[in-house]
Order: sequence, then C-alpha cells, then structure tokens
Amino acid sequence: MKTLFDPGTREELINRINKIEKCNTAQWGKMTSYQMLKHCALWEEMALGKKTYKRVFIGRLFGKMALRVVLKDDKPLSHNSPTIPELKIIGDGDLASEKRKWIDLINEYAHFSDHNFVHPFFGKMTKEQIGWMSYKHADHHLRQFES
Repeated sequence: MKTLFDPGTREELINRINKIEKCNTAQWGKMTSYQMLKHCALWEEMALGKKTYKRVFIGRLFGKMALRVVLKDDKPLSHNSPTIPELKIIGDGDLASEKRKWIDLINEYAHFSDHNFVHPFFGKMTKEQIGWMSYKHADHHLRQFES
C-alpha cells in the first residue's frame, strides 16, 4: 500500500497537485479546487501534529473498526466520505498559495515525528497507518479533481 513516508509516492502526489487548476471541477461532491487544496492542507497539518481536533463520540465507538476497513486494501476511499466539520472549507482564495502550502506539508513527511497522533474519528494511529491514510486521503481528493 502506498504511503507518504515513501519519497517516490510524495513526488507522485506533488506532480498531481501541480496539475490542479481553478477550472478543474469536482467529479463528485461540492468542493471547488481551492476548497479541496485547503481541506487537504488542513488534513496534513492535522496528521503532522500541527493542529488537533476534538474526538467525535461516534469515532470513539466505531473509529478503530472503520480504520481497519479503510486500510485493509489499496482501494481508493469511497466518494462523499464524511469529514470532520473543522476541515469543511467555505469560500475561495489563492489557489497557487494553497498548492504550495500542501506541497510543503507533504514534504514534511520525510521528517515525521508525531508518534502520538490521534485522529478525531479513527483515534490513535501508528506511523504506518498515518502514512497509508494520508496517501489515501490525498489520492481521494486528487481523483476527485483529475479529468
């Protein structure tokens, strides 16, 4: 399974991010390309330990089981998967700036050090799970906007 801890995988994602333009429209969901880029940058900040969000009750009940299901194979995440409210983006902004921010955050996986990461839904995750899930999340949203 692909992981953001692999330099080649990071490079692949960066190449895909660089192809996203303002005119790209979502193949599913309601986000614009800017909102997707900002959402993904916020996800990376969370996974890298720069931001934390409160655990959701339903995640305390089903998070570990859901994580096992999501990470059991290399299939992409399903369309219209739920997200935590803090990662929902409204409005518009500078696309180029969000691309740079997301790319910079992806490059930080080369020096990852947050071994105490707790996802708001899935709960505590290992470094290996963070790498896989971060790739799946990025791939999911890039597929959403690739033609």
